[in-house]
This record gives sequence, C-alpha cells and structure tokens, in this order.
Amino acid sequence: MSEIPRNYVILFINLCGAFTALVYLTAVIMQDTSATVGLYEFLSAELVLVILWLAAFSVARNCSAIRTVLLWALIFRVIGLWGLPILEDDWYRYLWDGYRFISDGTPYGVAPSAFFVSDGLPDRFVEIVGQINNPDLPTIYGPTLQYLFAFAYLISPGELWGLKLIMLCADIAVIAVLLRLAPVGYVLLYAWSPLVIKEIAFTAHPDGIGVCLLLAALFFRSRQFYTAAVIAGALAVAAKVFAVLIVPWVLWRLPVRYWLIFFVSLGVIYLPFIVQGGNDFFSLFVFAQYWQFNAAAYALFNLFLADNFAKLVLAGLFLAWLAWYFFKSQNQSHDTFVMPRVDGIFALFLFIAPVINAWYWLWVLPFAVIFPSFWAWTASVALMLSYYVGLHIPGSELGAYEMPIAVRVVEFSLIGIALVFDLYKRRKFVESASP
Repeated sequence: MSEIPRNYVILFINLCGAFTALVYLTAVIMQDTSATVGLYEFLSAELVLVILWLAAFSVARNCSAIRTVLLWALIFRVIGLWGLPILEDDWYRYLWDGYRFISDGTPYGVAPSAFFVSDGLPDRFVEIVGQINNPDLPTIYGPTLQYLFAFAYLISPGELWGLKLIMLCADIAVIAVLLRLAPVGYVLLYAWSPLVIKEIAFTAHPDGIGVCLLLAALFFRSRQFYTAAVIAGALAVAAKVFAVLIVPWVLWRLPVRYWLIFFVSLGVIYLPFIVQGGNDFFSLFVFAQYWQFNAAAYALFNLFLADNFAKLVLAGLFLAWLAWYFFKSQNQSHDTFVMPRVDGIFALFLFIAPVINAWYWLWVLPFAVIFPSFWAWTASVALMLSYYVGLHIPGSELGAYEMPIAVRVVEFSLIGIALVFDLYKRRKFVESASP
C-alpha cells in the first residue's frame, strides 16, 4: 500500500488537534456559563478525546511532524489555564499551603481546621480553607512542592492560574526531554494525552512537577551531568517520596561526592521546615495507614489478610523484585548507564498500593513514551473510571469515594487485557527473532 503524502498527514493531525481543542474549549465555556461539567459530561468528553488522540497517533507515528504536534499540545495546555479543575478539590490545599508558607513561614504542623474560626484571614482564604478536604490533617505535600506553591502565591494569591503556569512550564520541559529520547509520534501520546491535559493543565495536580524532576535526573545522568542529576533527584524525592525508588539508578557507580551532594541537597530542602517543627511525614503516615481507594492487588490480598499484614507482604514482595531488577540491570549495563524501566517500576508499585488515583499515573506516562506499551496507555484511559464514585454520581447512595464493583472490574479488566496483548506481542517477536 502506498504511503500517505505528508501534507495529508499534517492536515489530518491538524483536524484532530482542532476538534480536540474544541472539546476543551467547550468544557471551559460550560464552566464560565455556570454549567456543570459533571461525571457523565466528563466521561463522554474523555471518550471523544481518546478517539481523536489515537487517530492522531495512528498517523503521526510514521511522520515527523514536530511543530504540528507541539503547537496543538501547547494550545491544549493554554486552554487548560483558563479552565477550572474538573471533579477535583485538591487544589484548595495548594492555594492554602502557598498562603500559609508566605504568611507563617511554613505550611506544616497546623491543620486547616484550626483556622475555621480565625478572624485574621483574608476573605478569599476564608472561602478556600472551608473547601479543603481532610481539613483535620496537616498538609501531605512535600517541600519541593511547597516552594512552588509559595511562588505561585506570589504570582496569583488565592488564584490557581499562577500554579498552572508553573505546571505548564514543567510539562513542556517533559515534552522537550522526551523529544530527545523518542520519536515524535510516540511523544504525541504524552503531549496529547487526555489524562495529562486533564490532571495537569486543568486540575494542576503537582505530580507533574515531581515526574519532570525525576525525568530530568535520569536524562542528566545519561548525559553525564552528574551534579545536576543528583540535585534533580533530591528535588524529585522531596516532591513525592516514592521517587526514591528510582534514586539507586541515579546514584549507582557515581563517586562518593555525588552521594553527598544528593543527601545534602535533600537536607537543605527539608531543613527550613524541620527547624520550625513540621514536615509532611505525619500526614503521609496517616494516609498510608488508613486510606484505601481504587486498590488492585492490595484489595485482593486484603480479602484474606489483615490490613497491615497485607501491606507488609506486598511491600516485601515488591522490594525483593525491585532489588533483583536493579542488580540485573546493573550486571547487563556494566559501566554504561541504561535508562531503567521506570514505567514498570511505578506501575507495579501503584498496583500493589492501597490507593490508585488517576493522577498518580503521570509518573508512568513519560517513560511509556521511551518504552512504548499498549498496557500503559490503556491504563491512562481506564484509570479515568476512578472518578466514577459516589461523590460524583447523581443521586448515588454510595460513599463519597466508593466505586461500584462493576466499574472497578471494567477498569482493571481493560488494563489486564492490554497487558496480555503486550506479552503476546513480545512472545511473537522473540519467536520470530529466534534462529
């Protein structure tokens, strides 16, 4: 079959981009006119966006169309700057933490509920503190994110657009690095991903900052910019602690001075908060101990094992596998740095965790560009179903964060089928490559 002319490919990508932008603009207009973007509107829009996204990828992967792909990726994110978070309220905590950091010197140590009867709050922050979820817990967000929340407060006090602007810059940086590591067609998978646009451009989930720093650490490590690599790694860990799972690949085989730079950097990031008597560890412990949502392997183990024992068993199995994979990758690479399969590491970590929020998958997706797989991108679509909870279902009698069993079955079945498909493809490839 003859190859499609390049100008037709560009035209098709532009059409997909234009219709995608129209969907996002429609959401913004609905919000501006006080119409509700509820669960069913959200899921319907996501279905359309997924079809357009996959259609664009189907032609872009065989054509170098960097400018077209990047232009639309930027347009989607700029539209998201004007949109409000969809089916999310975590952003009130980001704004509150920025205010507390600037006004009190630290966001840690005092729960938002302590300010419910305060007389000294600006009117905007009286409104914000009343909307924070889990208000009896101090903030869970790490120091790297707190510095950014404070910076965003200085840009736009009490408004989300300042933080979104920072997030947009970080997200574009991720795309720029990916263009150095993968073909543009596969970069489109991330740049146009409905999950990425929703969770970063619209909702401003700060996981995008952490994964940007982690990707930068690995990129700098591969280019032998060791000081930049270890500092970026420390910032990533201080953004979200499970980034520490990848740190061994950043530090391994580096001279001792780089290990010292890493730990000193981590100490410098945390020290101003620890001196004032607060950090994110308490709320992280409470979250890890008591919270469960949309769990996969943990939910199955928890049917037969007590909560803490199930967590210990799964953590032990995961750490044993991680150690095996680490030393195996080092034996294979010898003295040459090889990018680890971060997609698989984080995916396995999340599937044994008690909580799988859709935005956690942001830690997987950049590495699923470098190591393309059907299962990782299928999961980015399936995890959108995690918003199908009692809080968002009109007239539901379910608990606020309770999902119908059928929805969870569909969600994880889609991911399982995609994983089986990838394993089948890999097996066929190995068989065809065998003499």
